[in-house]
Amino acid sequence: MAQRKEYEVSDQIEVVGERRPLLRDFYHLFIRASWWGSLSFIAGAFVLYNALFAIAYDVAGGVHNAHSLADHFFFSVETVGTIGYGEMYPQTEIAHFLVTLESFGSLVMVALMTGLVFAKFSTPRARVQFAEHPVISPYDGTPTLMFRVGNRRDSRLLEATVRVVLMRTERTLEGVTMYRMYDVTLERDRSPALARSWNVLHKIVPGSPFFGATPETLVRDEVELILTLTGIDETSTQMLHAQFSYSHEAILWGMRHADMLSELDDGRLQLDMRRFHTVVPTQPTDAFPYGGERASG
Repeated sequence: MAQRKEYEVSDQIEVVGERRPLLRDFYHLFIRASWWGSLSFIAGAFVLYNALFAIAYDVAGGVHNAHSLADHFFFSVETVGTIGYGEMYPQTEIAHFLVTLESFGSLVMVALMTGLVFAKFSTPRARVQFAEHPVISPYDGTPTLMFRVGNRRDSRLLEATVRVVLMRTERTLEGVTMYRMYDVTLERDRSPALARSWNVLHKIVPGSPFFGATPETLVRDEVELILTLTGIDETSTQMLHAQFSYSHEAILWGMRHADMLSELDDGRLQLDMRRFHTVVPTQPTDAFPYGGERASG
């Protein structure tokens, strides 16, 4: 089955023996988490904060008209939210001290949570899509590795730049096995404005890390391709980036990406995004003996 995924180091390597204090990386953990995860954390922290003060109020006493732990919990919520219905209020010095302490703590907590939510909301995120399969087929008579990338937003991605790195397993003369990276030279690695689709090409000629490769050698060498795309969002003017990886199983030989652009009867051009991931077979040639029937994945 073809493999296509967003590239994460943690997906590739299991790291052991490294101490990672959670609090030092909490900010990045919060920003990278999903919105559901982040909001669940905030809700859990809110409930825990009020529950701890509810226990303190229940033990210390001194809150008028509070007769149970639940009453003290809701009194704590009223204090944090500065609601103050008036039915419950502190009567003793220790209760007043706890209210003061909780009010100060709630100011810090609200400030921190507000900052985290704003940082998460304002963090620029690219909405870039990558075709499910890279393909290798003749292009102007030369075997060519091709990728298709596109911007899913209506606004354009200005000065878009793409880099492709090939990673494969090699064995040195000393018998050491290593995972080596090679830069893949592209016909054009920059687009002044990326909209819906961009076909990225790499000619397989002498000097290319794919020169002389076959589907079997890609499997043997455990080849993986990593694509990194950067650009400036036209609307927010912020720098965006996206990164995806393909395993050797995702590469289709003797196939090309289907045409998405066509002309309508009235002369207008139509871009069919439904064909973004579609591939079609090509005919084998003397320079490229692989036809569509050899496609893998």
